[in-house]
Amino acid sequence: MSTDAMIGSYRIVPANLAPWRDLSELLGTCAAASRCQCQRYKLARGESFARLGGEELAHRLRTQTEPEHPDAQSTTGLLAYSGARPVGWCAVQPRTAYAGLLRVAKVPWQGRSQDKADDGVWAVTCFVTRAGFRRRGVATALARAAVGHARHAGAHAIEAYPITTSAAISEEWHVGMVGMFENAGFRQVSAPTSRRVVMRLDFAEE
Repeated sequence: MSTDAMIGSYRIVPANLAPWRDLSELLGTCAAASRCQCQRYKLARGESFARLGGEELAHRLRTQTEPEHPDAQSTTGLLAYSGARPVGWCAVQPRTAYAGLLRVAKVPWQGRSQDKADDGVWAVTCFVTRAGFRRRGVATALARAAVGHARHAGAHAIEAYPITTSAAISEEWHVGMVGMFENAGFRQVSAPTSRRVVMRLDFAEE
């Protein structure tokens, strides 16, 4: 997906095609997201949110989503709009873009053999939904859009690492639920912890 797409009632836009003010505004509506600026899995060893500070984290995200960024064709995520209002965010990129994810011991690696250097596998790592639009299908629409986005960019597979119980999920920021990924065509391939599963869609098997 290199341009806008309508999924249900939401218009989905790659981040490098959306105004920075829209993404900044959306993340600012969620305390966890405003602290993280979608950099959790991109921090180098020894880095932390507290040490870097919000201004630096926001600068990194803005750089990653600029149209002229070297990875602009893959961008770093998708924005969902209801009319002209940004209402949701989904982080999706080649799995290799998430240095922190590659260092995680259990999710997504435990119980299966994977080439961590395979940049043809993409990953969906988080969602943010604006208050007033939660439980209205925003994240589900973004999960479906992430599939088309990864496929368009040449990925051969896309993964997600959702929570299995709604009791453990935030209303505003979360890694997704199993059902929304099933709706987008993913299937479970492993269960590395009691609360997290790995879901995957291999495009060659569709």
